[in-house]
Amino acid sequence: MTKSILAALALSLSLSIPLGGAALAHDYKAGALKIDHPWSRATPGGAKVAGGYLAIENTGTEADRLVSISAPTISGRTEIHEMALNNGVMTMRPLESGVAIPAGAKVEFKPGGYHIMFMELKQPLKQGDSVKGTLAFEKAGTVEVEFRVEAVGARGADHGAHKGH
Repeated sequence: MTKSILAALALSLSLSIPLGGAALAHDYKAGALKIDHPWSRATPGGAKVAGGYLAIENTGTEADRLVSISAPTISGRTEIHEMALNNGVMTMRPLESGVAIPAGAKVEFKPGGYHIMFMELKQPLKQGDSVKGTLAFEKAGTVEVEFRVEAVGARGADHGAHKGH
């Protein structure tokens, strides 16, 4: 009896290893656009907003534009925002027309710059969870992604391809 349980456990572990590696892939494509590592930070209970971050690389010859994001399972609404230093004052504003993704360029959404605002949160974001969202592009259409929820103070610097940036 014990040997059969151990054999079943060993089999299930061996089957999950290849799947686990595939599940760790955290990049998406929409046409000529590569979306790299969408992530967010854990939020304290009662928080009504959270930020979302990712990088979008346009490998094509035509510019595109991220026009909207939706994440209805966790937020009542979402907006694309930009933080910028203006006359010594840090400001944050929504970008009603989205963000241009020039041909051959990479645009990073990160703390202190472009970012996604998940507003009217329906529950706290917990480290280790994933949040489903849909990105809508002017030319490439829509793509579903998952934002990984990282630690409260995460800066996004430890994500493989992001090292050294």
